[in-house]
Amino acid sequence: MSRIIAIDGPAAAGKGTLAKRLAAHFGLPHLDTGLLYRATGRRVLDAGGNPADPATAAAAARALQPDDLARADLRGPEADNAAAQVAAIPAVRAALLDFQRSFGRTQGAVLDGRDIGTIVFPDATAKLFVTASVAARGQRRWRELQARGVAADLEAVTALIRERDAQAAARAAAPLVQAPDALPLDTTDLDADATFARALELLSDRLGTPAR
Repeated sequence: MSRIIAIDGPAAAGKGTLAKRLAAHFGLPHLDTGLLYRATGRRVLDAGGNPADPATAAAAARALQPDDLARADLRGPEADNAAAQVAAIPAVRAALLDFQRSFGRTQGAVLDGRDIGTIVFPDATAKLFVTASVAARGQRRWRELQARGVAADLEAVTALIRERDAQAAARAAAPLVQAPDALPLDTTDLDADATFARALELLSDRLGTPAR
């Protein structure tokens, strides 16, 4: 198998930013797998459907197109909630599994999500499990929304983060858990540069690369 770096963790822990930087550093393609679920949820909402309905959500997942991942409305509370609902549906996860595996199988890749190291690529070359406190993640997501001009209440955003954590941990289909061989990386007190530096240190032994 080509080199696969799997990065898992809860919402707003910093895994997406880290994954992009690692992909650029190692010259690998990057896939934010969360966008697949966000785009699926958005397709359901566009059609006036219920993201929690298995048949509707699975049909949206099967109809997903690459252009769906480039939409500008895949972030925010509505998209977050829809993504969490469709991600709990086994048929949706099954429909998107081949897409994710095909993406990384040929050239290798850095993939970030919630079940990359446990379900999508259990034999990944290296795995990171990126976490941060709920308070820190709420602040980060709130700042992201503010930067995009989206009105949001910090307390409400933090509550949604906490709710998504509970949903991801409790769902029957691919719950969010740390793979036994994943390296933990807590970013609560780290900025993006420090997170990247620490990730390179953690990955150096697994990948046989310098820790810088």
